[in-house]
Amino acid sequence: MSIEDRAPASQLDEASEAFEHLAAVLADEQPLGEVLQQLVESASRVISDAENVSVTVVGPEGAQTAAATDEKVLAIDADQYAAGNGPCLEASRIERPVRVGVAEAREKWPEFAAAAERAGVKAYLSAPLMVDGAVLGALNLYSSESRAFDPFDEALLRLFTTAASTAITGFRRYERSRELVKSLERALESRAEIDQAKGVLMAAHGVSADEAFATLVAESQTSNTKLRVVARNLLDSVRKP
Repeated sequence: MSIEDRAPASQLDEASEAFEHLAAVLADEQPLGEVLQQLVESASRVISDAENVSVTVVGPEGAQTAAATDEKVLAIDADQYAAGNGPCLEASRIERPVRVGVAEAREKWPEFAAAAERAGVKAYLSAPLMVDGAVLGALNLYSSESRAFDPFDEALLRLFTTAASTAITGFRRYERSRELVKSLERALESRAEIDQAKGVLMAAHGVSADEAFATLVAESQTSNTKLRVVARNLLDSVRKP
């Protein structure tokens, strides 16, 4: 078996080990930034032509680089975001991998090409991060060799984009769950304050629970203040010496 034949098999073994490690990281529910950082470092080790790797995340406020193996590539991504075009944004837009030689990209993406040349990057490969038809961002590879990145590299990159998409999706679900829990906690706290305020009014004025609640609602409407704030203000006034 030739060296050329052994290389892909060796890369697949490394990829398998990398994904086993990433699966363990995801199971530990580490912060998203740490997960993505480990992912880009794994991709850089496994994909031989990838001297550096970054991950772009697209959100409501636009695109941003969530992790990178070297700070020198951050400007390449940032210039694409500022210009609103470039191969990583193109990959996200057309939902397919985009491979470019930097020398050939000067006319189409001048900002990207200028930033890449300053960083010594001559070839770039970007693949979209997708979940259920929605674009989450892109995974980006950089090389100082103009002929870098072949179909095998692209196939490996797709495996890493799947892992990255899983991490980002899981984190967003966790964030939504955490916000829901916080909302429930706030609602319970407000309910407790309202119930306490009702009790104060019932004791002070000899009224029923419904009448006490109606009094709080009337004050809320008159002062254009949220009901929980009215209740809290009443409780604060009672606690004052």
